[in-house]
Amino acid sequence: MDHTAPQYTTFARLLHWITAVLVLAMIAAGFLMVQDGLGRSLQNALFIFHKNVGVLVLLLMVLRIGYRLIQPPPPLPADLPSWQARAAGASHLALYILLVVMPVAGYVRVKAGGFPIESLDALGVPSLVPRSKGLADLAKAVHHYAAFVIAGIVLVHVSAAFYHGILRRDGVFSRMWPPVIRSAK
Repeated sequence: MDHTAPQYTTFARLLHWITAVLVLAMIAAGFLMVQDGLGRSLQNALFIFHKNVGVLVLLLMVLRIGYRLIQPPPPLPADLPSWQARAAGASHLALYILLVVMPVAGYVRVKAGGFPIESLDALGVPSLVPRSKGLADLAKAVHHYAAFVIAGIVLVHVSAAFYHGILRRDGVFSRMWPPVIRSAK
C-alpha cells in the first residue's frame, strides 16, 4: 500500500464520513418509512427523522461544496487508469448533485404538501414554496426516483473504495480514511 499518497484534510474527511453515515441512515429510513404494515408511531418517527436529517444533509453539502471550492482534493495516483479517474470524477459529481437535489426535492414535497419540517419550523423559517398538490407530486416523484439512483451510486462508490483499499492497495482508500481511526501500518 502506498502510505505516502496525499490525503484529504481532516476537515474534508470529517465532512465525508458524517455525510456518509447520515446518508446511509437516510436511505434506510426512507425505504423503511413507506412500507405497508409499519406501526404508526414508528412511521411518524422515521418521517420526522428523515425530514430533519435531510435539512442537515443539505447544510453539510453546502459546506462541503464551499470547502471543496477553496480546498481541492489531493491528486489521484499517477498510475490510476484514466477511465477510473474519469469514473471517479463522474460519480463524485453525481453524488454531490444528488445530495443537493434529494433534500431540496424532499423539502419541496413536504412544504408544498402542507407538512411540517420540525427543525425549520422551530427556528421560525417560513416556507419557501407555496402549498401546491401538483408541485408536491412532482417533487415526490423526483425524490422517489433519485433515491434509487443515489442508492446505486453509493453502492458503486463503496465498491470502488473496497476495490482500492483491499485489492489494489494503491492509497486511494486511505486518502479518505476516517480521521479518528488510525490505520494499521
